[in-house]
Amino acid sequence: MKLAQTLIAAALIAGPASAAPKTETAVLAGGCFWGMESVFEHVKGVTNVVSGYAGGSPHDANYDAVSSEGTGHAEAVKITYDPAQVSYAQLLQIYFTVAHDPTEIDRQGPDTGHSYRSAIFPQTPEQARFAKAFIARLNSAHIYKAPIATKLESGGFYPAEAFHQGFARKHPTYPYIVINDRPKVAALQRKFPAFYKA
Repeated sequence: MKLAQTLIAAALIAGPASAAPKTETAVLAGGCFWGMESVFEHVKGVTNVVSGYAGGSPHDANYDAVSSEGTGHAEAVKITYDPAQVSYAQLLQIYFTVAHDPTEIDRQGPDTGHSYRSAIFPQTPEQARFAKAFIARLNSAHIYKAPIATKLESGGFYPAEAFHQGFARKHPTYPYIVINDRPKVAALQRKFPAFYKA
């Protein structure tokens, strides 16, 4: 995996983090939003992470409907970050390396279904161009044994129910969190110590 991390770092085509004194947002989907949220909450420069639904209509952006797998939504997180501290490129590096398995199609770990797909929802044309090029570089470098399954998608983001917000933080001993999500946070700390915050 060290080789994969090195190759992903080499695949980055953006410069250092911007010095602009502002916040930006990224919307990423990669399996259950509990785990995605818990990883990005521990990234320096990230000021807020919200679990929610992306890719479908607002009227069915709720857990029961999304779980039916007929809404077109993906479980996703909206990440607010300071580009002076962490760049979009660095967020994608974490996303592809420790937050989820980008080669899985409609599943992550024990969760299966289209709502658990790997998808990036660019918030700007620049993010779209960068993410597309990033994925192309990863595929051409053959870092993974299988092709990258991550797709670029469009659509609004709708926050999930209050019960889901900060779930891993509030329930650190919940079996699902212990088995599936705490190892991702540990991997973040191990592989990206410069970006890890407790």
